[in-house]
Amino acid sequence: MNEESKVTAENEEIKDENTEEMNETVNEEVTQENVNESEKNEKASEDVQVEDNNEIAKRISELEAKAEEAENRYLRLYADFENYKRRVQLDKEASQKYRAQSLISNLLPAIDNFERAMQIEPNNEQTKALLEGVQMVYRAIIDALKQEGAQQIEAVGKEFDPHLHQAVMQANDSEYESNIVVEEFQKGYILKDRVIRPSMVKVNQ
Repeated sequence: MNEESKVTAENEEIKDENTEEMNETVNEEVTQENVNESEKNEKASEDVQVEDNNEIAKRISELEAKAEEAENRYLRLYADFENYKRRVQLDKEASQKYRAQSLISNLLPAIDNFERAMQIEPNNEQTKALLEGVQMVYRAIIDALKQEGAQQIEAVGKEFDPHLHQAVMQANDSEYESNIVVEEFQKGYILKDRVIRPSMVKVNQ
């Protein structure tokens, strides 16, 4: 190989090396640009994802608040309905328990008249027979009241009870202790555990 050919070969080799270096540099720059672009895309994707996550979290929070409000509303309505059912049941039981109260209240004036009639002293056989008939009717009415759960309130000799007795007079009787009922002017009646009418009484001081 002559000197000129040798120089040419060296030049070509140098040229190839320069070209290869240039290609590597270009490739590195392209790769770096791709990396930078990829990082930008990843960061943008992360920003979008964070924003989406925040929006989702906000939406979840709103839905949870609505669900809690709906549950509280349901619980209030359920409690109101249960209270309503309880009141209806109590009213029904009370209505059944005291169903005879109105009738008994209407009968009390007639019963009072029977009691006044029985205080009359018979002066002949006819009056005595009539009085016995009045007593029989009176006992029948009282028995009917007892069957419905009504009974007369005990008064004379009992300690005064403002829930059962109505004091209209006072006495000063040494035979009775203080606050004891000494006389009854009008009988009182109680239906099961409800006072229909208190007894009208005289109470010892």
